[in-house]
Amino acid sequence: MARDGLFFMEIRNIAIIAHVDHGKTTLTDALMRQTGAITEEVSMDSNTLEKERGITIYAKNASVSYKGTKINIVDTPGHADFGSEVERVLRSIDSVLLVVDAQEGPMPQTRFVLKKSLELGLKPIVIINKIDKPAANPPQCEEQVFNLFIELGATDEQTDFPVVYTIGRAGIAKLKMEEESNDLTPLLDVILAKVPCASSSELSSKALMFQPFNLGYDNFLGRLAVGRIHEGIIKQGQDVTIKKPTGESRTGKIKKIFSFKGLEKTETNQAEAGDIVMIAGLPDIYIGETVTSNPDAKPLPAIAVDEPTISLNFLVNDSPFAGREGKFVTSRQIREYLERELEINVGLQIDFSSPDKFAVKGRGELHIAILLENMRRSGYEIQVSQPQVIIREENSVKVEPFEEVIIDAPSEFQGVIIEKLGMRGFIISNIENKDSSVRLSLEGPTRGILGYKNQFIIDTKGEGIMSSRVIGFKSFTKEIKKRTVGSMVSMITGKALGFALWNLQERGSLYIGPGTEVYEGMVIGNTSKGEELYVNPAKGKQLTNMRASGADDAIDLTPPIILTIESGLEIMAEDEYLEITPQNTRLRKQYLTENDRTKAKRGANKI
Repeated sequence: MARDGLFFMEIRNIAIIAHVDHGKTTLTDALMRQTGAITEEVSMDSNTLEKERGITIYAKNASVSYKGTKINIVDTPGHADFGSEVERVLRSIDSVLLVVDAQEGPMPQTRFVLKKSLELGLKPIVIINKIDKPAANPPQCEEQVFNLFIELGATDEQTDFPVVYTIGRAGIAKLKMEEESNDLTPLLDVILAKVPCASSSELSSKALMFQPFNLGYDNFLGRLAVGRIHEGIIKQGQDVTIKKPTGESRTGKIKKIFSFKGLEKTETNQAEAGDIVMIAGLPDIYIGETVTSNPDAKPLPAIAVDEPTISLNFLVNDSPFAGREGKFVTSRQIREYLERELEINVGLQIDFSSPDKFAVKGRGELHIAILLENMRRSGYEIQVSQPQVIIREENSVKVEPFEEVIIDAPSEFQGVIIEKLGMRGFIISNIENKDSSVRLSLEGPTRGILGYKNQFIIDTKGEGIMSSRVIGFKSFTKEIKKRTVGSMVSMITGKALGFALWNLQERGSLYIGPGTEVYEGMVIGNTSKGEELYVNPAKGKQLTNMRASGADDAIDLTPPIILTIESGLEIMAEDEYLEITPQNTRLRKQYLTENDRTKAKRGANKI
């Protein structure tokens, strides 16, 4: 299609959405390999943390070319904590590929991402993936997906969705289960047939309207904005007006434009309506703003995301071991990092009103843990307080976030799971028995699920799968006592000895091994009886010149529980901090000495 000497390629814009581990990234990689966009070794999950954890954390762009059509693909995260990444992408595409595991069926995040898509009027293409699994049941899975569409209020057009059956890791797609296929051509043909064309000469002839849904950074070009050109043509060197959703405006100039080809960014002089591109030259551009060539144009609708559910304080690390490993340790440096993060992490809210601590609000423990892990790897030292659920008032009624939890576990663990979650305020909404396993659906306050993950792994001996999603704010329920263990606190500063730890391990579980440096007030383990215990982990065996009447006892140490950021956030008490440095994660009391703790208690009692 040509106009004024310019060639306009047909463009399709799609996002791949699904519950975590249902095969989005694997399928995207297979699509790009088939179309020659990438080689065998390359994957969409390019971030180090994504490779380590095997999950998608950040939404990423790619494109493939098929039958003369450019297909822009946005791979989105599947974990509920990164729902804000999904929400902002959905505004910039024309259809979604809803990937569902043929064995597991629709899960909590499936419901979340599908609900957002349907609300925006998108018509999904359903992909029943992993049909080669031994327990896969595609017909049942398809029926469950259809019921979910009805339950979420889909229109007749939306419920008339096309279905494609796939084996993502093998790169195979078919329209009917009995068909033979050896590649993903059937899926690519469905995309061309069902996804509306995003480009047209009519749209390109209008004034420029571009809205970023993601940000990047380059050492030479500065801030980069990834977004969709809704109308018009964007050109290198073009003078533009940037409008906030509130209507305020400022001017700028486009310095460079990058188009996506596979996973690579290729520089171009201009791009047309319908395309997804990256632009440079606007140093203060934000997600959701409108870039236009018409100063009088109305800004595009703002990109809204759901509110955070948990809050915690970020503080300067002031432990006795502070400054040993980190390059960035001051309040100013931590503030600068969080300000940069706030520009691209739209699910985050931060209160900078206090000079020495920053109140950070996020979508869940994993959302915060990934932020802290990135800070640690960038050379920052920091300490954080215990995560607390955000409680607010609506119409003079105290409300808190509630979650739906779905658990798949062997039937033998059903009783202990129900008992533990029942104590945490959860109520069963559905039970499905599948051979020797059970699927439990429960609803309860987010407060109850905080810190439960480790206990769940222990209770199910690692055989259970738990996933959850926030379902909204409801009336505040009863007080929940979650912590059944106490803290084992070091009384001295020194190096832990095996003999001392051997005696201490009878009291509970240890977080450290022999040779670990400890300081006064550091939490070195937990006590099974629930009381707080102050111990000396550096106490050695008393040596004398007297011969023992019997053989010395052999020191048999149980391997310690290695603290990670996530496990630390789960098990820490209200009067503790989690200390995070580039090489270590430690738990400590907020007041390190016994005198300080006594004074703090007196002060609290006076209040």
